[in-house]
Order: sequence, then structure tokens, then C-alpha cells
Amino acid sequence: MVKMPNCCQLGISDRSARRRHRRFFLSSVSPILLTVLCLTTTCATNAQESPKNAKPPSLTSQTPTRPLTGVASSGNQISLNGRTLPGTWLQRPEKAGQVTTHLSDGAFRQLIGVNFLNSSNWARQPIQWFSSLTKPLVLTTRLLGAYRYLDITNFAQTSRWQIQTNGNTLVIATPKAQITNIVQSQEPPYASVPFQQARILVDLDRPTPWQIIQGSTVKKIQTPSTDPDTPTPKSAAPPNREWKVTLDGIADPVLIERYTPQPPAAPTLLQNLLKQLSPATPAPDPDLLIKQVEVMKNQTIISLSVPFGLSPQISTAANPNRLIIDIRPHALEERDITWAPGLRWRQHYVNLGTERFPVVWLEVNLRKFGLTLKPMWASPDGLAGTAPLIQIAQRYLAVAGINGGYFNRNNRLPLGAIRRDGQWLSSPILNRGAIAWNDSGQFYFGRLTLAETLITANDQRLPILFLNTGYVQSGIARYTPLWGSTYTPLTDNEIILVVEKNQITNQLPGGKVGEKTVPIPQDGYLLTLRAKATSAASQLPIGTVVSISSATAPADFSRYPHIIGAGPLLVQNRQIVLDAKGEKFSNAFIAEKAIRSGICTKATGTVMITAVHNRAGGYGPTLAEYAQLMQLMGCVDALNLDGGSSTSLYLGGQLLDRSPSTAARVHNGIGIFLKPQ
Repeated sequence: MVKMPNCCQLGISDRSARRRHRRFFLSSVSPILLTVLCLTTTCATNAQESPKNAKPPSLTSQTPTRPLTGVASSGNQISLNGRTLPGTWLQRPEKAGQVTTHLSDGAFRQLIGVNFLNSSNWARQPIQWFSSLTKPLVLTTRLLGAYRYLDITNFAQTSRWQIQTNGNTLVIATPKAQITNIVQSQEPPYASVPFQQARILVDLDRPTPWQIIQGSTVKKIQTPSTDPDTPTPKSAAPPNREWKVTLDGIADPVLIERYTPQPPAAPTLLQNLLKQLSPATPAPDPDLLIKQVEVMKNQTIISLSVPFGLSPQISTAANPNRLIIDIRPHALEERDITWAPGLRWRQHYVNLGTERFPVVWLEVNLRKFGLTLKPMWASPDGLAGTAPLIQIAQRYLAVAGINGGYFNRNNRLPLGAIRRDGQWLSSPILNRGAIAWNDSGQFYFGRLTLAETLITANDQRLPILFLNTGYVQSGIARYTPLWGSTYTPLTDNEIILVVEKNQITNQLPGGKVGEKTVPIPQDGYLLTLRAKATSAASQLPIGTVVSISSATAPADFSRYPHIIGAGPLLVQNRQIVLDAKGEKFSNAFIAEKAIRSGICTKATGTVMITAVHNRAGGYGPTLAEYAQLMQLMGCVDALNLDGGSSTSLYLGGQLLDRSPSTAARVHNGIGIFLKPQ
């Protein structure tokens, strides 16, 4: 559970500011989440008013001071066999003094290794864990706050787990397991794929928790910049990818010795000759997939080196108890799970010609089931900053979300439109694609421009090119308190005008980049004059009264309170309208085959957020291929979001599309929130 942050932790000292902070926090979350928070904190403020210069709540990991009604205890840490890990849980009182234990499904999947099976009923989740697929165990679920909880009471008893609570921590001890054998085999060649699959069988004396984490690559590839003006470098030769499979059990010493790395021997002349004659993508040798088996802290870690184009797919079996690791080009497990009313989790391969792309997506019905979408961003203190999407979503108490628009990875500043609750946080750039929506589930897609004009008392008009953005060009830019408490010049020799209560009160030289900070007035803003625009300073002396007019192009964008800009625009009215060159994306960015994320609307009225990863045996889709994929999936309108390592699809405490260790920090995203049922 999440506790409302203390205002002092945010550096808010005066009483009125503390009230404004609390009001925004309460108004920016859905009523069902507000109810949960009010049960664990003192909610004595009016939850209807949202201040003009509001800031989001800060992340907190403190345990609730009072239990929820009907909940015996709850927390956000799990101790599994002596290791403390993040994960939300709660216990509920039952008859005769008994309690039931509930884990959020994200924690249950990630920490235990449970496989979720397809389900059309959000209140019942079938699972598979060292058990039969034909007769799966079905767990009941409960939606509370930003999570879906599974009742694991009977599952834990059957598995002979010992469970107790220690304050904020749920302590789980599972029976000690022994890994008795690791068997490797080669499968028949997969159709149309120029290499073979491999299978690794791990035999155990009993079921035990397991996890898989993707590590670094053997040969590092440069990470593409999320700044769209920076050309993406071409990748090096495809590297092997490291994966670590961890089991709560002790491997037989013979297995550890078998897979202990030996010093490499110098290659012979014959080996060098064979290497030169071998194909570019050789069949993986099962004996080379496992690089090491080691035991650490009562866990066995199996380190794998997997050739590019292949991924591990893990399943479990009973009689004998076995972990099955298939190394294959088509590793995505297809799913169709109704996770909450109006929220459906799906993942399938989508064919585009001869290529197969793994797509993970969420379908959201905003019109019937009390769900809303809101922009969210990384920092609670302004617009500078990045964080993993998991942390951003949890701070906002979003049940789901996806990464949003572009940003500069160096200074961590936004490079595109962000508008929430009718208030501009950051302006669009370069007439790029954007999505706008309201809380009634109406959407608008297009290429967006924001035109602000500074107007003096004598009707002198000067264009303001940018608002609260890291995108720097010659001209006038504006920075409001939403940017942060201070502004640091982004270019040399800026002239900074301080505007308070619609009057210019000071002119300051900016000096060199990054050398000084200028406070942003809470009742006004700063105007920065860059390059040729510095000559306008003489027209705007201290004491000048000013006002600002604002308009969007197209004008329809101004009717929507929420906007996220990214680009390029992919689909409009079911037709592909991709024009990346017209949206000022570089040639390298346009040609890149990369992991991609996007958002679209369908004819059914649902909105879909998607993540597309590497095609079977190759790299991710180009922008043109991604537009075709979105069209094939039934999108009426579709927008490309920031991609590559930024691509992250979040649901209930977990990333659905990738290992968290491979996901980059992002600046902003789109969150999905539950309203009361």
C-alpha cells in the first residue's frame, strides 16, 4: 500500500502550499484509490480542487500507519527464503480467527515463476506451476488500489509454504529443493528458420520458485538516443544475450562441476579454418548455451548465453518436477487475459508478409467500465528527470501504463507535448504527431502545433516558440513553475525576463550554459530570449504589462484536457499516413529496425497500448512496418511513441513486455487508472 507523502519531504514549508499539494494529490488519483489512501492516512482536505501550478505526489515506500477496513495487515515487501524483494501483499481476516493471504499478481508471477493462463473472468485467474495444463488451479482475485490481488492461501498450504508477517514484510519460506539433473537436447529444425532450437531440462525433487532475468549482451550495442534530432548509430554485429535462470534450490555438486568455466584453450589452425567457413548464424550448440551453474545463498543460478534471434521460453511440468527451458525464435507465450473490468491483457504474434512480430498490448474500454487515462511524468518536483516506468506508475497509483513521448537522455528534459487536466506542462515541437483525449473516452489524433503570443499593453505581439521544453532554438521560450523552482540557461548568452503578476519585473543576463540558476516566480514565469531574439529585450523594459494568448493547430486539440506528443503519426481514419520526414525525424531514425511502442483507438471505442519487440530471428519493425502492424490490428488512429530501450508496458506492478533490467529510464508516460465500480 502507498502512503500519502509528507509535504516536508517535498520541501514544502508554508501552510497554504501544503494545502495546495494535498489537494492536487487527492484530485489527481481516482476515487477508488482515494478511498484506499484515506483509510491509511488522514484525509481532511477537499479532493475537488486542483491548483493551477500543481505537482504530482512523491514516491513513498512507507508502510501504512493504519490497516485498511477488512484487511488484517498489508505491505510492499516480501521476504522469500531470506531475500527481501519488492511486492505488494495483504492479509484478510476470515472466520474462526483465520486469515487469507493475497499477493499482487505481478509479485506472484515474478517472484514465484507462475504461468498465467487465458481467462475471460477477471475475478478468477487460472495458473500453471509444476502442474497439469489441462486441470489448472484457479485463484480468486480482488482489485484494490492500483493492484489485482490473488488469494494464494490454499496454493501456499498445498505447496507447504510457511507464511508470517513482520511489519511491512510478508515472510515466505518454501521447502528446500534439490536440483538433481540438467539435461540438454537439440530439437528438430524450426520451419523457415536457419538454425535449430535447443531445450534444457532441469529436474527437481519438488516444485520451487524460479525467476529469469535478461542481463547484458556479450558484445555491447550502442543505445539509440531518445532525442529525435540525434541520428541513431548503426548497430554492431548481433551479440549473444545473457540470461540468468535462478531457482530456490541446491544443485548437485556434479552439476556445478560440469558447468564450471574452464580457461579457454588457444584455437587450432583447423578450428580457425572451420570458423571462417561456418555460416553467419550457426546452429546453437546446447553445450555452449549454459555458461555456468553456481550456488549462491541457497539458490542455483544457471547462466545462459543465447544467440541473437533466439530467446528462452520457460515452462514447468509435474511427475517428474521439471523446469523446461526452450531456446527458440518464437518465444512469446500467447495470452488473452481479462485483468479487470474493461482491461484486457493480450500478447500474440502478428504476421506481416513472411515476418512474425511479437506484440504485447492492453485493450482499455474507457466508456463502460470506469477507467481513465492520464499523462504522468518522472519527477515530483518539476519536469527535469527520468525514472523507470514501474516507479512512475506506482507513484501515480496507475494500474497500467506505457512510456510516452521523447526526451533528451543527457539533461533529462522533455521534447514534446504534455498536457494534463487542461494545463500545458510542455509544448509540442516540429509539428509532430500527438494524441489528445478527455475523461469521457473521446480521442483526437493529428500533428500538433501550439502557438503562444506575448502581447504588451500597446498591442505589440511577439511569438513564444516553446513552453517548458528541452528543445532549444533561436527565439523566445517560456518557463513556468511547472518546470521547477528554478531555470538554468540551456544556451549561451540568453536574456531572461522575469514576469510576475503579468508584469516584467527584471531582466537578467543568462551567461554561459549551466552556470547560474534563476528562480521561477510562483505567480508568473520566465521568458528566455535566445540568439537573434535577444534584440527584443529593448522592446520589453521592466514595468511592461504583458499577457499571453494561446491556440493549437489544428484547433480541435484545444478541446481536450490531456495530450501526449511523440510521433510520427501512423494511422488516421484506418489509412496509413506515415510522414516521418515531414515530422523532422532523421533518416537514421526512419530506417532503424527497433523495438516500438504506440497507442491507438479501435472502431469498438477501445484504446490500445502496444509494445512490439524483435521479429522472430531478427530486429524490430521499421516505422513503415509498425504502421502496417497497427493497421492490421484494427487501429482506426495510431501514434508511434518513444521506442527502443524506452519501450515499457506496465500492469499491476510488473512489466509485461520485457525484463525490468533491460528497460531504460523514461521521462513521461500514459497511465491507466481505475474509478469506483
